[in-house]
Amino acid sequence: MKTAILGGSFNPVHIGHLILAEEVLSQCGYDQILFIPANIPPHKSIDDPGPHIRLEMLEAAIKGYPSFAVSDCEILRKSVSYTIDTIRQLKTDAGLKGQMDGKPGLIIGDDLLAGFFEWKEPHSLVKEAEIIVAHRQFPYRLSLSYPHRYVENTLIPISSSEVRARISAGKAWHSLVPQMVQHIIEQKGLYGFSAS
Repeated sequence: MKTAILGGSFNPVHIGHLILAEEVLSQCGYDQILFIPANIPPHKSIDDPGPHIRLEMLEAAIKGYPSFAVSDCEILRKSVSYTIDTIRQLKTDAGLKGQMDGKPGLIIGDDLLAGFFEWKEPHSLVKEAEIIVAHRQFPYRLSLSYPHRYVENTLIPISSSEVRARISAGKAWHSLVPQMVQHIIEQKGLYGFSAS
């Protein structure tokens, strides 16, 4: 199965993540999008309800999408989540290897391109995976000195940090996340949610 990987904190997963995954499937010839929530993201500090709750929200979000799957491999490693380590694990771990045929795709947002050279082993990463750049902040293409391809996705100005801020401030947020994710946030009182 030809697989593209979409990693991140998913704190929380929102509709922008799902739309992007659908567009990669339709444009890039992949059979499956494998969502991988980070255990400890190396490049950001997050208001985190915990990796297992983020995983629960992500699993709830992709129900009904037969071409979407979730791996908890980074959470199980219990360390800082480096993408190159994940790619290598996916290629060698017997339980994960069956999810991928050939070179996997790696979806990254254009907001990460400026710092891509600071990632762990970027030269190895571009050899191990096909880099797929998605529009996150910019409607035009940015340059990257490594081999890559762009997906011409719709630029949807939604971020997990905005969702968290809206929940905390009591502003409208329900339509920004899948319904099952909404239920988990409300039931667990995440991100400062209050029913009152």
